Amino acid sequence: MEDLGHRRSDSTPPRRSSGRRTNLALAVLLPLVVFTGALSFAVGVDLQVDPAAVHGVLALAVALLTPWKSAIVRRGLRRRRPSRFISATLGTLVAVALLSGLVQAAGWTDRVGPLTLMQIHVGAGIGAVVMVWLHYRSHPVRFRRIDFDRRAFLRSAGLAGLAAVVWGTWESAVRAAGWPGSVRRFTGSHERGSHDPRRMPVTSWFNDSTPRIPASEWRLRADGEELGLSDLDLLPRERVTAILDCTGGWYSEQIWEGIRLDRLIEPGEARSVVVRSQTGYQRRFPVSDLSHLWLAIHLGGAPLSPGHGFPARLVAPGRRGFWWVKWVVEMETSQRPSWLQLPFPPT
Repeated sequence: MEDLGHRRSDSTPPRRSSGRRTNLALAVLLPLVVFTGALSFAVGVDLQVDPAAVHGVLALAVALLTPWKSAIVRRGLRRRRPSRFISATLGTLVAVALLSGLVQAAGWTDRVGPLTLMQIHVGAGIGAVVMVWLHYRSHPVRFRRIDFDRRAFLRSAGLAGLAAVVWGTWESAVRAAGWPGSVRRFTGSHERGSHDPRRMPVTSWFNDSTPRIPASEWRLRADGEELGLSDLDLLPRERVTAILDCTGGWYSEQIWEGIRLDRLIEPGEARSVVVRSQTGYQRRFPVSDLSHLWLAIHLGGAPLSPGHGFPARLVAPGRRGFWWVKWVVEMETSQRPSWLQLPFPPT
């Protein structure tokens, strides 16, 4: 007779090891961290829930799993599998992303050597995503029904609650210490040089460099019509107080002066308008936004500096800095919808 006491019946649910629970939690948390990080980059208007704060809580939840995950990594390293270096690299990148994120939140520094802190944070995050994909290929984790039971829900709620408490404690400590990060926008950005253009940072998207464009040679192609700076002087100007919130982790409120785009573009039946820079950089906007966009030629009562977009740049209130195209040379209507572009420009 078979000894049934040592056999598990088919109806008995499989057991979950702490290692499996940890890997499953990370498999859910890391994509959410990436999504909320990208959302905090993209959003320009205040939402009911700040994506930067949610991003921070989820990242701390990942950090709280470190003791369990480190035990898994140590076991993997002892087995000397080729994939063990993927786990070690993933752990390092996650640590760098977490540390740089906390330093950014505190506002202690903006740069580490030639790189901005945000570049380090985002670079480590992207590298971690690649490592997660490689790790999953070598160690696939399959979800089972038991992974969504009441006990799993309570564990997840407890982890999220603890992470929220840690985030709240960190925020309180930053405010109590009076660190620069004590005053941040909902995007997580720190204030820099508001109403003082000389103190506002000069940044560009990835490989863009600052072109030197003589005022006499600059021309704007506005949907087939060519205009110079002297032509723009004949058009009605408006002053706009708007916040430039850069994905580099800073924001600055300034007074801009320029021409509203609906005075320069007649959209007709077009669905979008493409604004191009001298460098080739471009963004596509819906024609419904033309009355809320400005081609600025002055900043703080003076002409733009080359670093801030001279001779003309776009001012797009409510949108993040990568929408504020600098060194504008062309605006072209299009039948393509405005959403038919990458969420973030590749270069």
